[in-house]
Amino acid sequence: MSSPLRPPLIAGHKSLADVTRDICTPLEGRPSSWWWAGLAVSASMLLVGLVSVGYQIAWGIGTWGLNKTVGWGFDITNFVFWIGIGHAGTLISAVLFLFRQQWRTSVNRAAEAMTLFAVMCAGIFPLIHMGRPWLFFWFAPYPNARGPLWINFKSPLVWDFFAISTYFLVSALFWYFGLLPDLATLRDRAVGWRKKLCGVLCLGWNGSARTWHRYETVYLLLAGLATPLVFSVHTIVSMDFATSVIPGWHTTIFPPYFVAGAIFSGLAMVLTLMLIARKTMRLEAYLTARHVDAMCQLMLAMGCLVGLAYGTEFFLAFYSGNPYEQFVFLNRAAGPLAWAYWTMVTCNVLVPQVLWLKAARRNFALVFAVSILVNVGMWFERFVIIVTSLHRDYLPSSWATYVPTLIELTTLVGSFGLFFTCFLLFCRFVPVIAMAEVKGVLDVGHETRREDAVVTGEAA
Repeated sequence: MSSPLRPPLIAGHKSLADVTRDICTPLEGRPSSWWWAGLAVSASMLLVGLVSVGYQIAWGIGTWGLNKTVGWGFDITNFVFWIGIGHAGTLISAVLFLFRQQWRTSVNRAAEAMTLFAVMCAGIFPLIHMGRPWLFFWFAPYPNARGPLWINFKSPLVWDFFAISTYFLVSALFWYFGLLPDLATLRDRAVGWRKKLCGVLCLGWNGSARTWHRYETVYLLLAGLATPLVFSVHTIVSMDFATSVIPGWHTTIFPPYFVAGAIFSGLAMVLTLMLIARKTMRLEAYLTARHVDAMCQLMLAMGCLVGLAYGTEFFLAFYSGNPYEQFVFLNRAAGPLAWAYWTMVTCNVLVPQVLWLKAARRNFALVFAVSILVNVGMWFERFVIIVTSLHRDYLPSSWATYVPTLIELTTLVGSFGLFFTCFLLFCRFVPVIAMAEVKGVLDVGHETRREDAVVTGEAA
């Protein structure tokens, strides 16, 4: 009895030349009107964010809606959100590469780029939170004129500095080295200054067996180096909260909980971006139902882990017998910000359950809607963790309400503007699909179909 037929990874029986032409042609022609419209919108959002950040630097963080009770608000919420978005890029590229998952080849390039842009957005908020961002270099522990005055290694801001810089550096190297074969392809097709630029960027790639061997060795080493970062970076971010003694934060579940949530939100953002790119850049043959199905299954698994973490938090609070811990979680579910909590639960726990159905995973419009809602829910998760744990202090006389100001809202808008502007420029000047890797999996699925057809007697 034959196994059920699975859709091929790359549709349309593409040849090697077809892959090169399909991926390179959009880069060599004029951008579409849709691309210009998207760039105009995202650049406008970025401009609004730049004005807001400049205003904050000029007048100080007193422009935020923080108070004596809620010392962390939109700034840390957005920081944790963007760091989470960046995690799926390393997961898809490094972890799945080590496990030899061939479906990753069509989405890894965009996911890696998304990682870099999300980390850039995340890095904005700790800098602003310093109050004096022009002194950011004080984070670095180097010999200086301050003599014995070193940085405070107990500060969460210092942990964030090392986490962000290390993660960005390794992710950038991993992304760039993966680009080398495709940059060489662009060099061979380009003329004029484009040819010279690609020739410099591809580091003298000549396609020899020795070059490929060294490339694969370096890529494997970088994948092995990047994989622990998926878990360590967001573990460090979670310790910004878990090492405190504030009820709702002081718990050992935070590291795995934050890592699962980061991968969950990152996968949702990858799906959002790739489904748009699939339609606008005519990449239907390279981003097939099989890719979307695999990513939906991963997202469903991470969503179930996140839902388990929500339930575990409530169980631990009530099992502990600590009245302060119990109050925090009752306040989340039934307090003045309960609407944010139930939005989080609906988007992150209930909505992804539709992905158990194969028909739902094959409905791209439905998958797109689910990915959007998951990102909304994951932003609210960070908001709920931070604000609802702070706005009701030990003493009722210290209770306060947090309301974000216009400056905080426009800064959030600006971070999305930075992210989408960078991604649009990436799609315009860099191959959004890893041509060299896709060429290695062209026959995956087609061979299985031919073998099954022979076994069942369907072949001519």
